[in-house]
Amino acid sequence: MKRAIVNIQKELDERLKVLNDNGKLLEAQRLEQRTRYDLEMMEEVGFCSGIENYSRHLTFRKPGESPYTLIDYFPKDFLIMVDESHATLPQIRAMYNGDQARKNVLVDHGFRLPSAKDNRPLKFEEFEERIHQIVYVSATPADYELEHSGKPIEQIIRPTGLLDPEIEIRPIKGQIDDLYDEINLRIKKKERVLVTTLTKKMAENLTDYLKGMGIKVNYLHSEIKTLQRIEIIRDLRRGEFDVLVGINLLREGLDIPEVSLVAILDADKEGFLRSSAP
Repeated sequence: MKRAIVNIQKELDERLKVLNDNGKLLEAQRLEQRTRYDLEMMEEVGFCSGIENYSRHLTFRKPGESPYTLIDYFPKDFLIMVDESHATLPQIRAMYNGDQARKNVLVDHGFRLPSAKDNRPLKFEEFEERIHQIVYVSATPADYELEHSGKPIEQIIRPTGLLDPEIEIRPIKGQIDDLYDEINLRIKKKERVLVTTLTKKMAENLTDYLKGMGIKVNYLHSEIKTLQRIEIIRDLRRGEFDVLVGINLLREGLDIPEVSLVAILDADKEGFLRSSAP
């Protein structure tokens, strides 16, 4: 700790000279007051608020040298599993740049010494150097994963054991009458139906139409509060009604085993919360 304090004091003197020479008197005063208080705390109790910003001096690393991370404590044969790698790897890349952007502001305005920038995440290249064994898991792997992998292994069977649902594409002409017939087939089997439409107006009109045809139906829309949405889903499962109509039902992450049919009206058209991508 004593060696670290001496090194911190030396860096402080150098930084104060730079700030004063550039006319940044407020920043110099702010930095001196903050750093000297931290040094007093470290001398008296061995700790200060934000002590991690002095980690380079405390671990006697050189400027720009990689920081110690949890990976350094793993055994040599450790295995990294990267879930949703297409999204996770870009986040790892961005961590360093985002951290440096924030630290540069703190250093420039006299809130921290320049050595605080070495209290940082790993650069992506440094992360790569520490990889021994790694598995990328993604339904849509990016170019990086494909380039750095051998032969990708496809997972044909879902880990849940559930089978992929059968998908039928039917003509738009007469789709409402077709939907009505399918709903009645499910009702006879005591099963439930989800129906998605393009717009809120279409969902309202379809709900009114099905009610007029004697179908027990409800409508889920964005204005319904969370607790009420839970009640509607529960009532569907209990059989209070047989059909639930909405716009973004497939984005809800719903788990309703009683549902045996999901009808997507006008499935060939893009709309709100719909995408043409697979």
